[in-house]
Amino acid sequence: MKPVIAVSSSAWHSFSMNSRVAFRSFEQFPNSVKRTLWMQTSQRVRSSHVGAIQKHAYSHTTLRRWKSNGEEYNAKQAAAAVKEDSASGESSIFMKIINKEIPAEIVHEDDLCMAFWDVAPVAPVHILVIPKKPIAQLSKSDTTDNNTLGHLLAVAREIAASEGIANDGYRCVINDGLHGCQSVYHLHVHVIGGRQMTWPPG
Repeated sequence: MKPVIAVSSSAWHSFSMNSRVAFRSFEQFPNSVKRTLWMQTSQRVRSSHVGAIQKHAYSHTTLRRWKSNGEEYNAKQAAAAVKEDSASGESSIFMKIINKEIPAEIVHEDDLCMAFWDVAPVAPVHILVIPKKPIAQLSKSDTTDNNTLGHLLAVAREIAASEGIANDGYRCVINDGLHGCQSVYHLHVHVIGGRQMTWPPG
């Protein structure tokens, strides 16, 4: 059994004051604290949503639509940004992480790929596995990338085992293009686990 991690009220306050800012600054906490904060947040959000649904008679479909609209907006913004970046020669944020131009909590690195914690996690474990080769999308890859594509999933499997989510199960996600809600145009595999997933995903 994993030890219970106590999170101070000041840490919780800084985490819950502004959810958007909190998730962006999630990397400041150790992994053990991240998981505890995530579980506390999930419990409080669930309670809040239940109350809202009972009070205002909002359906789960409505709540899902709000979330979906935000993801679709981000995907549209990313699709527009990738055109601008291509025209200006600007590299993606993931290439900047690979080149160590900006920091990330890296959990794996080899000649073909890198893996690091997502700064906006949707589960206690949410790690991104990316190729070092700048492949924009899965649909833009070709047969010369087959070895790299297989390697990404092999690394995802290793990460799931090392993070302790392999036994209970986890999800690997690749978003592709606008309709796939891709938010960064550098191929990446989301390794998500530590809680029960739902279906359909979106």
